[in-house]
Amino acid sequence: MRPVSASSDDRLRPVEHYENFPVASWLCPPQLRRPVAAIYWFARTADDLADEGDAPAARRLADLQAYRSDLQACYAGGAPSPRWPAVFPALQRAIAEFALPRESLARLLDAFEQDVRKTAAGAGYADRAELLAYCSRSADPVGRLLLHLYGVRDATALAQSDAICSALQLINFWQDLSVDVPRGRYYLPAQDCRAFGIDPAAPPTWATHPQGPALVERLCGWARALMLSGAPLVHRVPGRAGWELRLVVQGGLRVLRHIERQGFRSLQRRPRVGALDLPPMLWQAARM
Repeated sequence: MRPVSASSDDRLRPVEHYENFPVASWLCPPQLRRPVAAIYWFARTADDLADEGDAPAARRLADLQAYRSDLQACYAGGAPSPRWPAVFPALQRAIAEFALPRESLARLLDAFEQDVRKTAAGAGYADRAELLAYCSRSADPVGRLLLHLYGVRDATALAQSDAICSALQLINFWQDLSVDVPRGRYYLPAQDCRAFGIDPAAPPTWATHPQGPALVERLCGWARALMLSGAPLVHRVPGRAGWELRLVVQGGLRVLRHIERQGFRSLQRRPRVGALDLPPMLWQAARM
């Protein structure tokens, strides 16, 4: 990942990031690649404003508010500011062409603002319910936007999409513990920590606590069950997009397998998915 300071360039462009899963890949229907990419860069750039560089929290929140104003301009038929030329022109076209739901995009910004405030306060999450409420803003809207593009909008599909997206978010948390904790980003639910005798108010002790791996194992089991509960959605999404969703699901499960293989020690070392993981992911996707 190439870090960029949110305060160094008012025309911040999306930066390169390590990603576990494909975005607007060749499996995505060609007519949907542009709106999918527009949604991705909207979310990715807002995430950079919230997380990248060394800007103070007040500046990050001000930038996110300016970003929200440009989103509002897109829906009002006005011209967004020139600060993010790689984001809003494409997003405005996607909004006009596909009637993207405004609430889903706005909820993503709510999540990024919450990230800034939580990190600035050194705060974590009390329990799984609070963490899932965060996922409902940080992850679930992306799945709902994609289902909107695919024309799949019934309540069962939306619930399954939310399960997959929340599971992916949780898996990302459990994969990135060794990176997030030193940066002051605390996603281990306090209630689960206490169940294993771990002090939720003492993050510096988590990596060396003897019950750390057991806690991570328990949380990975939660994420896996959530992912599997949403997995039937792959049979509802049409065509090649359904196959891409299969790979997304299998990619998340593969990360969990890597965490397991290293003894659930992701508080100490970050597991990665590589090229050698693709053949088994394809096999498991086909078996779905």
